[in-house]
Amino acid sequence: MTLAGQTIIMSGGSRGIGEAIAVRAARDGANVAMLAKTTEPHPKLPGTIYTAAEAIEAAGGQALPLVGDIRDDDFVAEAVDRTAEQFGGIDIVVNNASAIDLSRTEDVSMKKYDLMNDINARGTFLLSKSCIEHLKRADNPHILTLSPPITLDPKWFSSATAYTIAKFGMSLVTLGLSEELRPYGIAANSLWPRTAIDTAAVRNVVGAGLESHSRKPEIMADAAYAMLMQPSREYTGRFEIDDDVLEAAGVTDFSIYLNGGREEDLALDFWVEPKGPYNPDLSLH
Repeated sequence: MTLAGQTIIMSGGSRGIGEAIAVRAARDGANVAMLAKTTEPHPKLPGTIYTAAEAIEAAGGQALPLVGDIRDDDFVAEAVDRTAEQFGGIDIVVNNASAIDLSRTEDVSMKKYDLMNDINARGTFLLSKSCIEHLKRADNPHILTLSPPITLDPKWFSSATAYTIAKFGMSLVTLGLSEELRPYGIAANSLWPRTAIDTAAVRNVVGAGLESHSRKPEIMADAAYAMLMQPSREYTGRFEIDDDVLEAAGVTDFSIYLNGGREEDLALDFWVEPKGPYNPDLSLH
């Protein structure tokens, strides 16, 4: 099985993990529609929806850049219709768009709180909901959301409660849709990285200097690809971690994903436990 001829609709994707997932799918010959706002490069945020589209087509896929806001109901409905019309259907939804603010509760503005929840939780729900009728007609339909396993351990709520609520909201969409859509054979799963990933968000929001403590976005792309290869009627309701997925797929050498540092110097991402040689003192949380 490959993704040749399959159609993916993705929120975001103009850079980072989303673009890497899109390019990996394009290597099989997939069609990728991207819903994103970035049309002009930013000094600290390289890449636009158009450069991502060029990368997808250079990798062998077809791209459909759709400029708009994932919070806009009318835009999302139109984007879904355009994607299905151009490519003959929709097979996969990737909920990649996400806003981040790590401020403590006393410091975060309600405007930023609303932004995170509107893009993260509501955007995930909206795009998934809008594609259900198309997914019902697909052979191996998947909804893949980039969000963490849900945990109620208080230690993960020591800071950034607003961001935690927004990301867990995305995971609740996965949990709910996995059961609600099970009768139709539509898989709903979440994927999260074990370690920091070298993206613009990590560099500019979490903190500078983390590049050597991060892995490349390609580890998430390869893990996402492995998940999308699974039979949707048997593989749903899962909250996976990238290196666990790849280990199960037979990967034994993770050095290819290092970003100039060492395994033992990798920083753990939010809401995950250490595994292997990682130093638990190096954590984004």
